[in-house]
Amino acid sequence: MSLLHRDARREPLAELSRFRGEFYSCLTARSDALFELADAVLCGDGPVRSLAELSLVGEHRRGHGGLYAAVAKGRVDTDRMRQALASLPLPRPYSIVCALEPGRSSWTAPLDALRLAPGDDTATVTARQLRELIERLITAGQWQTGDPEVLVIADAGYDAPRLAHLLRDLPVQVLARMRSDRVLRRPAPQRQPHTMGRPPRHGGEFVFGQPDTWGTPDTHTVTDTRLYGTARARSWDRLHPKLTHRSSWAAADGTLPIVEGAVIRLDIDHLPSGATPKPVWLWWSGTDADHTDVDRLWQAYLRRFDIEHTFRLFKQTLGWTCPKIRTPEAADRWTWLILAAYTQLRLARPLAADLRRPWEKPAPDERLTPARVRRDFRHIRPKTSCPAGAPKPSRPGPGRPPGRKNSHPTPRHDVHTVRKPGTTKPKTKKSMPPRPRRTG
Repeated sequence: MSLLHRDARREPLAELSRFRGEFYSCLTARSDALFELADAVLCGDGPVRSLAELSLVGEHRRGHGGLYAAVAKGRVDTDRMRQALASLPLPRPYSIVCALEPGRSSWTAPLDALRLAPGDDTATVTARQLRELIERLITAGQWQTGDPEVLVIADAGYDAPRLAHLLRDLPVQVLARMRSDRVLRRPAPQRQPHTMGRPPRHGGEFVFGQPDTWGTPDTHTVTDTRLYGTARARSWDRLHPKLTHRSSWAAADGTLPIVEGAVIRLDIDHLPSGATPKPVWLWWSGTDADHTDVDRLWQAYLRRFDIEHTFRLFKQTLGWTCPKIRTPEAADRWTWLILAAYTQLRLARPLAADLRRPWEKPAPDERLTPARVRRDFRHIRPKTSCPAGAPKPSRPGPGRPPGRKNSHPTPRHDVHTVRKPGTTKPKTKKSMPPRPRRTG
């Protein structure tokens, strides 16, 4: 039994070692320091609070000065890193930057990270990011002709019809939440013979907040759930927004397209938190949805919340937002290190033992959380490849002579704060009475 157990773990160990070697190859400057920094993130005893504390982890053999220099001046080949992440075995379906596993789980597979600049259009940048990601997945053999289309799930902050329009030539379906105050249009009615004038492009209104405009739904399903009680889903087919030359469509030329899809309304009995549940409106880029499609889509949307567990681990345990990074380039480097560290945790998942606290309940091997796998990574690391070389002994420099000013001050970057147009108040000088002249 022990021999079979070791044989079963040999393949995950080889996959982890291969990724560690590929990750080291993606580091093109200060490779050893950046690689050991990622190991320190994984082997720390508790949550990451600051970069300086990572230099005290035993797996990090360099001082805190070299650690800060690695983040500030190191280089990561992001294109090669993206290709390495896309070539790993992945579950289905896909989210925007993470792949989700079947069933409820706190594990995801981060695939890409992109920093948005001030003024960027979210839908355009996300569509470009998704296009490049899908092309990498196809190149890596993750999707082949005949496979189900990739399901992209997004929240209400994304323009789902625009995403579907920009990705219409790829094997992609878009499912996104819509606000409850949206107004969509039905297909244009059939033109009657001998009718004068321009034919209409849009039909009657479908107002989310007015049930008298809904009509009879095309599908209606009822499902009993463990957490939400009875879930009722209704869908209406071939609805589209009436687009105008504003916002993200302002630069479009000519007649704007008609992007049809199916609208799903989900109603549940109660929430696990005890709060009052509100209806959820979803828009799917496909058409002619049957009962099976409707149940699959709203359940897939609820699976999107598994990404929140990953972001919470990034921030609270791996310290994604803890360091005070000075430059955007250093922030990108640190983000890719966090993604590489989390990917190693995912690959080490079948190798880790359950090092639980005395007050914690035991968990099966297949149900270990990322935080529990991180506790045992220190014991898994010596069994894998470690291409980083040992630090060379050196003496610290003399530093700046006393009394001499710093001729290379640290650059300061303005923090972009988004405000509503027209809310900035002009600065006015405070009226003060003139000071009396001193005569004594």
